[in-house]
Amino acid sequence: MIQEALTQESFIVGLKELARRDEDFAGILEKWGNPPKWEEKPGFSGLVRTILGQQVSVGSASATMKRLCETVVPLTPENLLKFDDIQLKTCGISRQKIIYLKELAIAIFNQDLNLQELAFADDITIRNQLKRIKGIGDWTVDIYLLMCLQRPDAFPKGDLGVIVAYQKLKNLSTRPTPDDMEIIAENWRPWRAIAARILWNFYLKS
Repeated sequence: MIQEALTQESFIVGLKELARRDEDFAGILEKWGNPPKWEEKPGFSGLVRTILGQQVSVGSASATMKRLCETVVPLTPENLLKFDDIQLKTCGISRQKIIYLKELAIAIFNQDLNLQELAFADDITIRNQLKRIKGIGDWTVDIYLLMCLQRPDAFPKGDLGVIVAYQKLKNLSTRPTPDDMEIIAENWRPWRAIAARILWNFYLKS
């Protein structure tokens, strides 16, 4: 089943419902207001930005993305493949991520992957298609679904920010595992992507 992308209206509906279900979420919203409806462009540039965000801070990933976009103009698969590893490394991209970005660019250039068509597929199909590309795992797919495609129930169960925020919010002595978070998040369906945004906002502000 393909869920409609989050709109500002459905975002507000989801926030209200989550606040009703969880008093701690309600407290966050009361103290800090609604979280940003964070979003990235779908397609190649959005997936590149998501890959650059693997295991680094948001600020670091954004700075690297900015340098890349200033170097590869415009940022397309064909243009990226014109640059060698040394040139891309000057943008602040690690050797491993250069491999990932080139693998993605080659798959699109060779028409093995069509991100425009994939945007209309269900979450499982998108996950299976994207994970065929070297360097794209569940976290990257989850963030792409959540940020770029604005799927309302996408949930990055392995995201450190989400996990740490939940531990702090609930005053837990031990940090939940990704599997724990997946079980916990069942209570937030079909608004898990909004719950993640609430937790990220709490993580950033608390």
